[in-house]
Formats: sequence, structure tokens, C-alpha cells
Amino acid sequence: MMKKLFAFIAVIGMLYIGVSNNAVAQDQTDETTTEVAQETTPAVVAADVEEEQAAAEEEGKSLHSQLKQKFIEGDPAFMSFVLIALILGLAMALERVIYLNLSTSNNKKLLVKVEEALDNGGIEAAKEVCRNTRGPVASIFYQGLDRSEEGLDVVEKTVVAYGGVQAGLLEKGLSWIALFIALAPMLGFMGTVIGMIAAFDAIEVAGDISPALVAGGIKVALITTVSGLVVAIILQIFYNYCVAKIDSIVNSMEDASISLIDILVKHNLKK
Repeated sequence: MMKKLFAFIAVIGMLYIGVSNNAVAQDQTDETTTEVAQETTPAVVAADVEEEQAAAEEEGKSLHSQLKQKFIEGDPAFMSFVLIALILGLAMALERVIYLNLSTSNNKKLLVKVEEALDNGGIEAAKEVCRNTRGPVASIFYQGLDRSEEGLDVVEKTVVAYGGVQAGLLEKGLSWIALFIALAPMLGFMGTVIGMIAAFDAIEVAGDISPALVAGGIKVALITTVSGLVVAIILQIFYNYCVAKIDSIVNSMEDASISLIDILVKHNLKK
């Protein structure tokens, strides 16, 4: 009986020890996992924060900052010439745009005023109307009316001649814009060629073709080429606008000049 009791107590003790060891092992595992998680979590969070900050900085870069960076990467020695071409070309293009828009006038309204002035006050009144009106059409009218005493033939010749002068004034400066349109890609291509020469020089010195070795020269080549083409595209848009505007004004001038001759014929101006 005593042996059975001792055996039962021994079994119970062994079971208790086993359960206790498992509990301790489980507790240690949980603590270790918790410690690892606590140690790992700040690192992961820090990495995520850094990635978010980098993404925010990348998104937060302004267009000016990005252009400045590309300007530096493309080598200021070459990019400066392309930038100068853009600045000078834009200055001349904007001057032409402003001049052409100021030269645009309501020719129908001017013709009505000139005809009313001829009816009420004669040639001098019509000349006063033209003198107080801006634009090339008013200048042409004034020159024609100023020679009305010499006959209708002289008026026609004067209107045609002075119309050519006004057309020349409208086209003034376009040749310079066209020059910068042609120069900008050339300057970009020059940077391309020089950049490629620098890349091949680096290959020759190193005696090996390595992407990192030639990346700098190729990058300069590509950035300068793109910059030159972008400048040419921008200036070409302004140039085409100016040409279209000049064509419109010249057509309006010719139509208004014919109408002026008709008005003078109507008022019995002799040839």
C-alpha cells in the first residue's frame, strides 16, 4: 500500500514538474517574442518614416527646383547658352505679340468715322480722325487722304506703298526669333557632341567600358539636347502666332484700303 502511494505521489510530482517546465518555456518564448517585436518595431517604423519623408520630399519639389537640378546636371557651361537663347527669343517674341495686338483695330468702325468726317468736315476732318486713331490702317488712311488733292491715282499708289511699309514694320524682329529657333537645337546638339566626346575620352583613359564611367557624359548629352528642343518648340509657337497675326492684319489692311478708295470715289474724288 505504501509503495502504491509513493508511486502515485511520484507520478503526480513528475506531471507537475513537466507542466511547470512547459509553462516556464512558454513564458520565456512569449517574452523573447515580445522583446524581439519591441526591438524590431521601432526599426521598421523608422524605416517607414524615412521612406514617407523621402516620398514627401520628392513630391514637394517645385518645378523650379527640378529645373535647377537638371540645369546643373546638364552642365551650366552648355545649358547657359540654351537659356540665353530662350530669354532673348522670348523677349523678342513677347515684344512682337504686344505690338501686333496694339496694331489690331476695328477697321469697320474706322471706315464709318472717316466717311462721316468726309460728309461733315471734308478731307481735313477725316485726316484728324485718322491722326487720333492708333494702328497701321489709320496711318495708311492718313497718308492716302493727305495726297487726295493730287488725284485718285496718287492716293492708290500712296496707299499701296505705305501699306508695304506698315507690313515691313509688322514683320520687324521675326528674323531674330527665327534665328533663336534655329540656334537652340544647335546649341543642344553641340552639348551632345561634346558630352559624347567626354564619355569616349573617359573610356580611352580607363581602357574599359563601364556604364558608370560614361554615364556623366551621356547625361550631359541628353539633357542639353532635350533643353535645346524644348526652347525651339516654345519659340516656334510664338513665331507661328506672330506670323498668323501679321497675315490677318495685312489682309485687313488691304481690305480697308480698297474700302477707302471706294469711299473717296463715292465723294467724287477725281483721278
